[in-house]
Amino acid sequence: MERELIIQTTPEGNDIALLENKQLVEFHKEKNNTKFNVGDIYLGRVRKAMPGLNAVFVDIGQEKDVFLHYTDLGSKINSFISYTKQGIGGNLDSSLQSFEIEPDIVKSGKIEEVLKNKVFIPVQILKEPISSKGARVSCEISLAGRYVVLTPFNNAIGISKKISSHSERERLKILIESLKPKNFGIVVRTVAESKGAKELHDDINQLMVKWKSLSLKIKNADIPKKILSEEDKTSKILRDMLNGSYTKVVTNNDKLSAELKEYIEKIAPDKSKIVETFEGNKSVFDKFHITKQIKSLFGKTVNLPSGGYLIIEHTEAMHVIDVNSGNNLIKGQDANQENNALNNNLEAVREIARQTRLRDLGGIITIDFIDMNQSVNKEQINDLMVTEMQYDKAENTILPLNKFCVMQITRQRVKPEVQISTSEVCPTCFGTGKVHSTLLITDDIDRHLKFILKTHDKIKLVVHPFIEAYYNRDIWSIRRQLQWKYSKKILILPNSDFAISEYRFYDMDDDEIKI
Repeated sequence: MERELIIQTTPEGNDIALLENKQLVEFHKEKNNTKFNVGDIYLGRVRKAMPGLNAVFVDIGQEKDVFLHYTDLGSKINSFISYTKQGIGGNLDSSLQSFEIEPDIVKSGKIEEVLKNKVFIPVQILKEPISSKGARVSCEISLAGRYVVLTPFNNAIGISKKISSHSERERLKILIESLKPKNFGIVVRTVAESKGAKELHDDINQLMVKWKSLSLKIKNADIPKKILSEEDKTSKILRDMLNGSYTKVVTNNDKLSAELKEYIEKIAPDKSKIVETFEGNKSVFDKFHITKQIKSLFGKTVNLPSGGYLIIEHTEAMHVIDVNSGNNLIKGQDANQENNALNNNLEAVREIARQTRLRDLGGIITIDFIDMNQSVNKEQINDLMVTEMQYDKAENTILPLNKFCVMQITRQRVKPEVQISTSEVCPTCFGTGKVHSTLLITDDIDRHLKFILKTHDKIKLVVHPFIEAYYNRDIWSIRRQLQWKYSKKILILPNSDFAISEYRFYDMDDDEIKI
């Protein structure tokens, strides 16, 4: 699959578009003034316990305290608290070679037994603030690299479930056992498949440098404070997704282009030449036909290639997608209601999988497919949805079609849903929803004519065809009466693109006369 990453820099930040075979499948907006990034680590202070919720509020130096539930403490929280105390006291061994790991906490414990008021703890942002909900944090600190994820205070080794080959999993496990630092756990990512010891070792070393930097900031931190920033969204996307199928990374910013080249040379030296700097008069998104795709794909109605369409509605609790056949009907021998429904539903599945990634839909997604009676056709829809959703990085669970041909999907939400306005201000009412009374249009035109004809001997008036017919009907038309009244030549021409209350004046050289 051919992948292209197009990055458009604006005064507000970066707009990031991922194309697969020229089709827009992911769109991200990275704002310059973002307070929270998923992966940021803060050294916070426990401010208030909520025993009824088995949670606490933690002050991390932002306007609102963040919510930390017992289940997000992680089993190694006692080790983190002990390490933080040592760091603040100046007695810190960032290599963890001599650190004694504390016992794990029980899964069903009480948070007030683990955390006391004003205790200092490191927390990591799991989810950005969404709607009225604040950021979600966890004490299970992890540092993500290109090929592995580093987790302190444990010695576990995990391999991505997406690496299916048993022999490859064993090879990676043996490699990691020989490279893993003491008292650190390693999770091997999918992109590490077939990678050698050097790439994995270099990645682990880079993450250890990050950990040491974090540890030094704990020692010198003015609590509460951010002690480690996650890479920006652009670099994060490259880190998580860059592979051999990437053919192009294009940006309109020279500085960003240089940074991307430097970054790619570190993580994938053989791909550094794919970075290009766009130079041109129009927008880089217009050049790659992204703007048009955004406008057509983010509306309430999404058209399907064969004539069907989707209606996508958003509520506080869920997203609802309705599949409609439109004029997509099979003709010929196979023309029957069941085959028509199957054909439309199969096409809808591919677009729905694309839309969930594109809009970053999260939570519960309910899909009302066109009714089908045959169980084999329902299974076909289920299988195709599972296949199409496997390209989605977010965790998701797909429930099979029920007897009403309704499917439910739950999808991980880590950031606010992408909202794009696909409508524009009405050029006639300018967004007010009201226009001038049509009875008064001719009065307005007469008033402007009186003023314009003081400086022009000949003019053209362009109006809606209905208004043109009104002015030009009969031999002694209103237009002739106006010419006689002002002793000036007046041409009145129709334009079917005009609203009924729209009109413009031009001179004989077709230059518009401003009014």
